[in-house]
Amino acid sequence: MRTFPVADPGDPDIRSAGRYLIWLAARSRRTITMGILWASVWMVSQALMPAAVGRAIDAIESREESALLAWSGVLLALAVVIGFTGIMRHRNAVSNFLDGAFRTIQLVTRQASRLGAALQRRIATGEVVGVGTSDLDSIGGALDITARGCASIVAIVAIAVVLLQMSVPLGLLVLLGVPLLMGLVSLLLRPLHRRQNAYRDLQSDLADRAVDIASGLRVLRGIGGERTFAARYRRESQDLRAAGVRTARIESMLEAAQFLVPGFFIAIGTWLAARFALDGRLTVGQMVSFYGYAAFLTVPIGTLTEAADKIVRGHVAARRVVRVLSLEPGVTDGAKPLAWPAPGDLIDRRSGLVVRSGILLGIACEDPQDAPALADRLGRYEGADVTYSGVPLADLAVADVRSRILVAHHDAGLFSGPLGRELTPGHDGVGDLAEAVRIACAEDVVDALDDGLDTDIAARGREFSGGQVQRLRLVRVLVADPQTLVLIEPTSAVDAHTEVRIAGRLADHRRGRTTVVATTSPLVLDTMDEVAYVEDGKVMAVGPHRQLLKTEPRYAALVTRGEEDDA
Repeated sequence: MRTFPVADPGDPDIRSAGRYLIWLAARSRRTITMGILWASVWMVSQALMPAAVGRAIDAIESREESALLAWSGVLLALAVVIGFTGIMRHRNAVSNFLDGAFRTIQLVTRQASRLGAALQRRIATGEVVGVGTSDLDSIGGALDITARGCASIVAIVAIAVVLLQMSVPLGLLVLLGVPLLMGLVSLLLRPLHRRQNAYRDLQSDLADRAVDIASGLRVLRGIGGERTFAARYRRESQDLRAAGVRTARIESMLEAAQFLVPGFFIAIGTWLAARFALDGRLTVGQMVSFYGYAAFLTVPIGTLTEAADKIVRGHVAARRVVRVLSLEPGVTDGAKPLAWPAPGDLIDRRSGLVVRSGILLGIACEDPQDAPALADRLGRYEGADVTYSGVPLADLAVADVRSRILVAHHDAGLFSGPLGRELTPGHDGVGDLAEAVRIACAEDVVDALDDGLDTDIAARGREFSGGQVQRLRLVRVLVADPQTLVLIEPTSAVDAHTEVRIAGRLADHRRGRTTVVATTSPLVLDTMDEVAYVEDGKVMAVGPHRQLLKTEPRYAALVTRGEEDDA
């Protein structure tokens, strides 16, 4: 697959819509230049056809057989040139379209990888979905139209020059009339730009709503909220339809201008040419030529109107892309990141949590929201006063932190594709996949599939139950085999018998390596070397699970769900 060199998403040259389109054009300057050259020859050759036809008619009128043959040969040569240059123009135009679209998607994908976990917190899902659908076509179209747009200007100038030689009034009609009428058409661009912006915002919001409904459909059915959300989606889709109609009104005016403006020249020009022919200032062949030019002007003028529309659309789409590219990750490398230190304790000073090297540590949080927040600080997904072996995580390279400290959230998604490939994190997977499947008690999940690990799965593992997806997530984490592993509720969706087996196997597998498990399950906490009880974001007690059950009533109430008191 062809890859394109892309800039850093933080490059100031791509921080505005106009600059971004210029940046794309600069990266495709060879094909854009060749496209303009081929398109100019293609369109000028078409513009010369009426002149050759007029000369051939004059040759017939004067009964000059040799001149008729010569101009017939010219017409044939022009037809061959038009055919060849049309193919080359289209080839370069398609290349420009694909270059713009694929460079954009590569850049956005690279930015999504750069932002990581911060992406969902910084921008709506529908905004990213919109970039990958309609915005790519609009940006590609803006680059595609450059060849025909520039060639149209060249053709109009060429026609004006030919007509000036034929008749000064007719030449001035084209030379002065076209810019004037195009200026009038341009008055539609500002309201078009504004309405397309509003339409694109609504489109993004509706896409985001659809993603939310699809991902939470199971919960909506459980609480009976399907009709409420369906009505809300229906109402917002109608708002989008109305905005689309308002935008289409302006676009229809632009489409009408593609025929109205050339029609003006055909009507006025033909009338003038006929008067000049009657006065003897034009020959019959020249009059026919002018009619041909007036009719041909529908092509370049219509193309210029199309170019204005596509460039406006491209500018609107580029603004959305730039909005994604302008986002900054939650954490970045310092000026001079330090080398990774020797293994040591991982300490979060905000909560007072100390994760001793090589220990299995359970974390029981009174507030469930404290667990992911604490895990994100330990993995440096947000800025915090956390040290590893006495060195602040902020002084270490983000890439080093990611490769050594793996934070696995309970809602992490599965990607579509062969299951075995999705469970193996690229070339970084160093663990045994079969052993990871055993530890996560996922043998039954794999065995139930027709092709086992080679079976293609849907995005987010939609064909699996919640417990099955959770076990597959754990398999993926174990294959990665990180130096420090932070798990958040890894067994919350499985039954008690499966949970006991997973807890025991996981503890045996990770024994001697730093592992943090945020959970309130007593079955898992009982396998940990020690447990930290967190309340109001602070560590209130640390010790073995059974000891805390006896010495810390609040911990006992949390992990036993008050069962002992009820008894």
